[in-house]
Formats: sequence, structure tokens, C-alpha cells
Amino acid sequence: MSKFVSNPRQFYQLQDPSPGTPIEPSQLEIDQGFAKGPNPNPLPKLFQPLKLRGFAAKNRIWVSPMCMYSSQDGFATDFHLSHYSQFAMRGAGLVMVEATGVLPEGRISPNCLGIWQDEHIEGLQRIVNHMHKYGTLAGIQIGHGGRKGSTIPLQMYGTRGSLRSSKEDGGWPENVYGPSAEAYDDLHYKPKEMTIEQIHMVRQAFVDAAVRADKAGFDVLEIHSAHGYLLSEFLSPLSNHRTDEYGGSFENRTRLLLEVIQGIRHVWPHQKPLFVRVSSTDWVEGGWTMDDTEALAKILLNAGVDLIDCSSAGNDPKQKIPLSPGYQVQFAQRIKQQVPGMLSGAVGLISKSEQARQIIEDNEADAIFIGREFLRNPSFVYSTAHELGINVKWNNQYERGRLKTKYSFV
Repeated sequence: MSKFVSNPRQFYQLQDPSPGTPIEPSQLEIDQGFAKGPNPNPLPKLFQPLKLRGFAAKNRIWVSPMCMYSSQDGFATDFHLSHYSQFAMRGAGLVMVEATGVLPEGRISPNCLGIWQDEHIEGLQRIVNHMHKYGTLAGIQIGHGGRKGSTIPLQMYGTRGSLRSSKEDGGWPENVYGPSAEAYDDLHYKPKEMTIEQIHMVRQAFVDAAVRADKAGFDVLEIHSAHGYLLSEFLSPLSNHRTDEYGGSFENRTRLLLEVIQGIRHVWPHQKPLFVRVSSTDWVEGGWTMDDTEALAKILLNAGVDLIDCSSAGNDPKQKIPLSPGYQVQFAQRIKQQVPGMLSGAVGLISKSEQARQIIEDNEADAIFIGREFLRNPSFVYSTAHELGINVKWNNQYERGRLKTKYSFV
């Protein structure tokens, strides 16, 4: 009989083992078609745990941070609770909550999540607590939109002639800033060049956000330094034309990110892992390159970063991206090969079970971040296990839906 935790307001079944954990099938389960046979020995690395400081992800299939544009004033809602919980219930090893603004003007749109005030903690804590019931690690990505902030939410794309969110929309057109006073393109606001005081203020906002993330109970923190948002704007010579200590040389352009990490490591518990998402390349001549990312990763390893989440692009409209399945895996592989001790995550057009298995098995990455495929198929962990011939635990409530290799009345 299933074990329960019971009180009138918090009644739930204990999941032991937790969903997405490989378990050896019984002979009856094999006869009934729930498994093709015994689990492979050894298990594919995709379904082996990954140690992350004081934690361990039960498998290497993780939910990538994806903006949901479903918040007002930065608060998490019932939508976020149900959205993120569905992946935990269905066995994801780690679920990363979407880009969450460290300041009101650090959001990408007026409908993005926030973590700039203590009042945001309670809603985020509800999400974390529910994910933990299913043995899933809870992560949150914190960031600042920079010159790409104050934009309209995705569902409004194509409804007007620009991506700018006005004051009437809840935007902040007078408070968009970046390393230099240059717009991403004509569809975005022209930013103001940040003063040194503003840089220091943003740096502290990241640190304060990390404290709140810890209070909310998150296990993993990811710093968003990719896709043309503030921290990646500082990294790239295409968007950073400053002449002070935060611009010019590689050392100066990476200074803000390193200061943010150092500040966060002072307040983020030692046993909790710290990730950084980067755009491994701008895909533009004269911009940030994979060589730069490798050099940065070596510095970040010594600063206390545990994993580089290897994405790309988003910082210049002239980018030429060679889209194809797994086109960014090469960047995760480069980090694994050239930066011993640093974990790497692969992301981007990874949607097939065998594709994910092969990436991990060939040591091209330590974990797979899945985005759109999880939106299409929240049970991606279950379907991947089924296709690879691995019997995994389903959440107790969904046992009747377990996939079968044959149908039998045994």
C-alpha cells in the first residue's frame, strides 16, 4: 500500500522511489508488457545520477528555463505551480524555473517572473516544495534583460510594428539600460549607457536575488549570461563599447559577470551548485567566440561555478546560426574536453530519445537541457525510458498510464 503524508491541507502520496528513477522490473511486469526485460546493465548514463556538490540529480534529463510571460509584478501564480510541477511529477531530474528578474527593470517583459523583493519568495517556495515531493531538484535562473528589456510578451509578437513595451503596457522605456547606448535593433528601445553606480547596483541585485532563491528553497542557481541579455551584453565586443574597467579587454568585459559570481558565492550555500548559461558564440564575425567561452569557463571554475549551460546567439541581429538537430552540443563537448572539472549542459534542438542518450554516452555533455520538447511532451522522461528499454518509476497517481511493449491479460 502507498505511504501517505496526511493533514487536511497537505495530503499527498510519498513517491518512493521518486518518478524517473530506474527500477528493476518484476517478471510479472515483463509478462504484462510494462518492460521488455531486465534493465540494461550498466544503465545508459542518461539515467544515471549526476552529483552536484551536496545534491544528486536522479537522471540527466532536465527542463530548460523558458519564459512563460504569465506574471504580474513578478509574482509566481497557480499557473507556474502547475506548469513546473507537471515536469517534476513526470520524472525530470532537474527543473529550471524561467529567467527571473533581479530588478523590476531587469525583466524581459512586464509579464516575466521577479525575485527583487522578499514578497516574491512565498510563491516561488510553493513551487519548490511541490517539486521536492517528487524527488526533483529545483533550480531557478536569475537574470537582467539589459537593452532587450521592456519588450512585449511572446503572445503579442506580430500584433504591432515593434517589440517595445510602453508605459501603458506596463513597460519601462525610460529605464532601459546596457553597457553601451546602442539598441539591439530597431524593434527594441535604445538603452542608456550604465553608470558605474548602476553597475554596482545591478551586481548587488544579483546577490540579493541569490539570497531570496536560497530562502525559497531552490537547490540550484543559474546565472543568465546568454542570449543578448545584460551580462552577455557586457561580454561581447559587439554590444560593449565602454572605455572604463568594464569594457575593452577580455578581462574588463568579463569583470561584471565574475564580480556577480564572486558576490553570489559568498551568500549561496557551499553545498548548493551554481550554473552559468552562456551564449558560447555570437555567430557574428568580430563577436564573442567559443575560444572566449573556453577561456571564461576556466576562470569560472576557479570562482566556484559547477556547470556551464552551453547555448549560443541572441546578441546581434546579424547572427548566422547553422540550425540543425543538436547544433550546440559541440560547445558542451568543448567545455568537457578542455576544462577538466567543469560540468557542461547541452541544449538546443534535442528532441529524440536516442539523440539524448548518445550525447551523454559519448561524453559530449554531462546533462541535457530540454525545452520545447518538454512543452510538447511533458512525459519526455517516461517516453525516453520506454524507447530505450529502461523501466523507470512512474508517479503513483499515473501508474495506469504506464507505457507498454505489448498488451496482455496476464
